This record gives sequence, structure tokens and C-alpha cells, in this order.
Amino acid sequence: MALTGVIRPGYVQLRVLDLDEAITHYRDRIGLNFVNRDSDRAFFQAFDEFDRHSIILREADQAGMDVMGFKVAKDADLDHFAERLLDIGVHVDVIPAGSDPGVGRKIRFSTPTQHVFELYAEMELSATGPAVKNPDVWVVEPRGMRATRFDHCALNGVDISASAKIFVDALDFAVTEELVDEGSGTRLGIFLSCSNKAHDVAFLGYPEDGKIHHTSFNLESWHDVGHAADIISRYDISLDIGPTRHGITRGQTIYFFDPSGNRNETFSGGYIYYPDNPQRMWQAESAGKAIFYYEKALNDRFMTVNT
Repeated sequence: MALTGVIRPGYVQLRVLDLDEAITHYRDRIGLNFVNRDSDRAFFQAFDEFDRHSIILREADQAGMDVMGFKVAKDADLDHFAERLLDIGVHVDVIPAGSDPGVGRKIRFSTPTQHVFELYAEMELSATGPAVKNPDVWVVEPRGMRATRFDHCALNGVDISASAKIFVDALDFAVTEELVDEGSGTRLGIFLSCSNKAHDVAFLGYPEDGKIHHTSFNLESWHDVGHAADIISRYDISLDIGPTRHGITRGQTIYFFDPSGNRNETFSGGYIYYPDNPQRMWQAESAGKAIFYYEKALNDRFMTVNT
């Protein structure tokens, strides 16, 4: 599958209450590489990522997400997508190069669910990225949960259909799977891909806008999800649910919380998506099995989001 246009999730900036505490969690427990820190932000990169950073933490009074960024194939794509967003009535801001260290110019837009997104084409390569000549499996031995990359975000809000429509109509994402109340026609969850992953971003229905459900980190295997559970127990990290599997996406998962209350996920597997695949659909009465395939029931804490 030739990837053009929007090619993958690139970064997410999360708000944390105590930056020092958060650095320990994301560096030592999840296992990200610490890149640098400025006055109120810290930057991280996973060991199998080439770009300078993928996780940004900003110290603030309230946890949550500031922005999620997607990388596009080339700089000219920014102008192309800006025009398409404007054509469907979405306001676009142009952000000059250097607003984040090592990142080229960006365009920024918001969805009806009040989430902020950025598109960018250029980012400096990481000094600790994977080797490219006679490459070993890793350069420095992975630690903690051994996260290989930032994988996706799931975001909560009211009009998730309108938000997903922007990604489909202007950015060429595909809806891979959804959770639907067939009686009312309400879409309760929409999973979108710009690649051949089961999802690169998801929108989940919720009575408040601008919320984030979780930030997900890819692991190599189901065994590594179990290893993440060992880390969670050893360091008394607040566990949400798992290890378990999703029905939607088929991913193997464990949910837990960072010290500020942001939900994290470590995720492995999931089906391969191709653009000729039929869209998968789950009925609302099967929501428990769709979310937690083994338990077949929704955990009360799963239904909460960052305040």
C-alpha cells in the first residue's frame, strides 16, 4: 500500500500536573527516550521511532490533551490539505517552522468535538533513532514497558460524526470500524485509519467536548503486554483494566493511568487494514464485547475521561 498524503500519527502533547513526576513515568515505566526539557515541556521519543520526538508533556493545572499531530508525506501536502479543509468550512491556522523544536511549518485546525490537530511534513531525525546500516534490533536496550512507538489517540466528544467526517472528506482517512446504536442511528465510536493499521485515531461519544480517552503506545507482542502488566504491578501504577483484548481492532491491550490521571494504553496486534476492506460494524448491544472481548462488559472506569 503506497502511503501518500497523511501518512501516520506523529505526536501528541499532553498536559500533566507535575512534570518531574510525569518524566519518571513516561521515561522509566513506559520506556520512552527523554529528548529534552524546556521551561514547562518535556519531549520524548520511542526507541523504534526515527523522528526527534512523538510525546510532549506540558505542565498545567489540568490533565488532558493540547494537540495531536499527523505527519504528511511532503511539504506541498500542507497547502493541499489546508485548501481542502477551508473548502469544507474548517478554519486553518498556519504555524511557522520552529514553534516546536526541530519541526517545520504546520497547519492547525479544530474539530466540532473541540480537539486541536496539526499537520506537518518535516521533523529532525532523532539522535537515538533506529540504526539504518547493518541495523541491530535496537541501539540501546529497551527499558520499562519497551514501547516501540506512539500509536494512536482515542478522543471523546459530542458530535463525533462531524469530526470524523473532516478526516474522511478533507484528509482521506478511512473509517475502518464503528460502534452504532442501530435503533437511533447514533454512532457511539468511530475508528479511522490513514494507513493500513486498524486505527490511527478514534472518536468516542461523550457528553462533553475536548476530552481524551487514552494515548496508546505500540508493543511488539502479547507477551510484552503481559510484561507491561508486571511493570504496572511492580511500581503500583493505577490500573484501569487488562491485560485483555479489544473486539474492535482485535488489539491486545492494558489500560492504566499516568500520575496526572491521563489514561495510557499499551497495545499490540490488531488487524491489517486495506482500502478495499468492507467497513466493520458493532451493534450497541454488543458494546461490551466490542470494547473488552474477553470480559464482554464495560468497566465503569473505562467510561470516564480526563476532567
